[in-house]
Formats: sequence, structure tokens, C-alpha cells
Amino acid sequence: MLTETKIGCIGGGNMAEAIIKGLLAGAVPPENITVAEPVEERRIYLSSTYGIGTTEDNSCAVSFGEVIILAVKPQVSLNALRAIAVEVAAGKLFISIMAGVKTNTIEAALPKGVRVIRVMPNTPALVLAAASAVSPGTNATSNDVSLALSIFNLLGTACTVEEKLLDAVTGLSGSGPAYVFTFIETLSDAGVKNGLPRDVATRLAVQTVYGSAKLVLDTREHPALLKEKVTSPGGTTIAGLQVLEQGGFRGTVMGAVEAATVRSTELGKAQQAVEKT
Repeated sequence: MLTETKIGCIGGGNMAEAIIKGLLAGAVPPENITVAEPVEERRIYLSSTYGIGTTEDNSCAVSFGEVIILAVKPQVSLNALRAIAVEVAAGKLFISIMAGVKTNTIEAALPKGVRVIRVMPNTPALVLAAASAVSPGTNATSNDVSLALSIFNLLGTACTVEEKLLDAVTGLSGSGPAYVFTFIETLSDAGVKNGLPRDVATRLAVQTVYGSAKLVLDTREHPALLKEKVTSPGGTTIAGLQVLEQGGFRGTVMGAVEAATVRSTELGKAQQAVEKT
């Protein structure tokens, strides 16, 4: 069971902190979590805030954990992996949230047969509302996938995808919060343009986006059906929707996701080139 699993984390940044918050919310005891973090001030903060173990030595976190979360920046990933490789014993599972670092790269840097899962969460993980995609490596088992899903479902919602689709995940849910923030800001601007005070316009815009998303989640109805329910013949909503269609709203959003997906692929290739040097 997850609550009985010892978890070591390499890296103590914001996303690692989000995972810690999720684990604790899921009743994992703080004494079952140890984070390796080079910055002393950050270690003190994590230890005093969450009651978890901290260390400046990555090898200590690897020795401690049955599951190891890899949460370092991708540009230092190879050095970090090579440094801990000698400490990796059989039976450990590595879960990576390192953007652009493929499972086969991690597997190659660690002892043969190591089990690896790659996860792409997004920034709403910071408030335990993430959308995460989980992709198993060559040696990962179905139990490993289930464990990873149980961890990242504590941060919001998680699903499994093939690793080759993670660039599309990046374009959609990885970059998606920025699109939504822009939409909220634009709704607020539109309210101000039509006479609403800024604080009122922003509050209404935020709640509208939140409530609409919650309606889709809770009812499980297709967004198109919910849209139809709010669109009366000859009414205000259809007038607004016509303007969105004329402005190419759908095509623009699809183009944004595609552009981000392409860029993610490019960055992944650049990371692989660095790994080969």
C-alpha cells in the first residue's frame, strides 16, 4: 500500500513540494518521505513545514526510498543519475517528472533492469488540481503503473498514455494552464470594457471558468451538450458564440496546442543531443 511505502525524492522544488503535499493528504506518514535538496534554506523549509526527512545527499534519499521521485531540472539529469547509479539496489521504482527526459535515457544511466515511469504533471499540482499523464518504461510492471497513478491522483487526476504521446500531453495540459489564464484575463478585460469594476470582472471570470469545468467533471456530459443547454435560440450566448467562430476561436486554440506540441518535440530532440555529447 502507498501509505506503507517509503519514498525518496531527488530535488525539492515546487513540483516536488506539490507531490509531498499530495502524499501527506493521502495519509502517507511524513517519516516515510525523504527529500534530497542541495539548498539548505529549502531543506529547512520542507522539513519544518511538512515534517519530512531531508538531506543534501542524493544517495541517502535513494537508499531510503522504495520509490524514488526524480524531480531535478532536465539539464542536470544525467549527472544526477550517474551519481546515484551505484546506490541503486534491485526492487526500486523510479518515477521521473523531468521534462523531456525519456525513460530509455534514465534506464541507460541506471543499472540494467531498473523500473522507470515517466510522468508529466502540470502546474495546478501546486494546488492539488493537476492533470498528469503516466507512461511506463520498458521494465515497469502494471503494479508500478497503479502505484504511480495512485500518487498522482492525489495531486488531481492522472491517466496513462504511451510515452510517444507525451509531447501532445505537453501541448495540451502542460501548456494548457497558460491558455486558460489568458482566457480568464481576457474575460475580465471584456467585463471592464463593458463597465464592470476590475475586481468584480476578475472574480466573475474565474468562477465562470471554474464552475464550467466542475460542471463537465461532475455531470460527465460532453461539453457540446452542456454548451447547447446554455445557448437559447436568438439569445445572448449564440450571439457571443458567433463572434468566437468568426474569430477562429476553435482553430486558434487547436493551433496553440499543436505549436506547443511541436516545440516540445523539438526540445526533446535537443535534450537527446545534449545527452549524447
